[in-house]
Amino acid sequence: MSERKVKREDPAHHTTDAEVLAASRKLTRRSFAVAAIGAAAGFGLYRWVDYSRDDGMQPVRLRRAFQANAALSRKVFDERALAPTYPASRAENLRINGLIGIKEAILPESWRLQLVGAANEKNFAQYVPDVTTWTYEYSRGTESTEGDHFTFVPPEPVVNRGDPIQERAGKRSRGLEEAGPSYSTVSAGTPGLLLAMADITRLPANELVTEFKCVEGWSQITHWSGVRMADFIEAYPPARKPNGSLPRYVYMETPNGDYYVGYDMRVCRHPQTLLVTGMAGKPLTQRHGAPLRLHAPTKYGYKQIKRIGLIVYTDLKPDDYWTKLGYDWYAGL
Repeated sequence: MSERKVKREDPAHHTTDAEVLAASRKLTRRSFAVAAIGAAAGFGLYRWVDYSRDDGMQPVRLRRAFQANAALSRKVFDERALAPTYPASRAENLRINGLIGIKEAILPESWRLQLVGAANEKNFAQYVPDVTTWTYEYSRGTESTEGDHFTFVPPEPVVNRGDPIQERAGKRSRGLEEAGPSYSTVSAGTPGLLLAMADITRLPANELVTEFKCVEGWSQITHWSGVRMADFIEAYPPARKPNGSLPRYVYMETPNGDYYVGYDMRVCRHPQTLLVTGMAGKPLTQRHGAPLRLHAPTKYGYKQIKRIGLIVYTDLKPDDYWTKLGYDWYAGL
């Protein structure tokens, strides 16, 4: 038996300070080497991600991670999963959070929903050769409606930026908020339907008590009322593609285009996606997006656009306000 083996098994043997110090030095050198390699690899990975080109204020490699997560979610849920529902007794008043696109009090009688891309649109009585000529009007004073408080903000002057899609004769500039104008909005001369509220409320009424979830980390159970987006699409169907399929996407924006959101068509046809006209048994208030907002309980709140002014059926993936500022386009729960 070797001397080393005898020493390890001999209970009388005591490790000397010199042996402990030598082993410690060996382990310390090894630990520092491993730590240095790990730190260098981590820093290299950080630079690889951070120094990639930006895609919507996100390094493109992080954006690809968002997209991979979205693709996995679509495979698992296929936009068919139902959000939990609750008794109305558990509902509470939804907090006001975010006023982009609704900072002015719109005059209800001036509101119209512009719908672009409907099938056989000329057969509808609401057809117009140019939906963009419609003018929205706003309150010139202070308005209070069940806690909503608005002070008139004069429209920004029209500034010619040389972009014919964003500029419309005699209209205010579009896309005045942080993310700028949308590339998915419609240009002057676009035909479509101008729908009044009565054209929407004639559809079957629905109520839903679901949880509104904000990406900021809070949630509230809310009582919604309105019409199913699926019923709206059935009443005002999109023009089908040559192969007979529906367009892949739906685009929505507020009047004057300061806030805009893109959706998969399947989200809009989800049985729980509502065009909301009321909350907690009362008409929708201006601060909550009156006269018409969206509720999609399978998506985070930033996808639930308030005060819808334009809906477009499209086969091109639409622009999205918060995606430009670094958020996920999919926004699934």
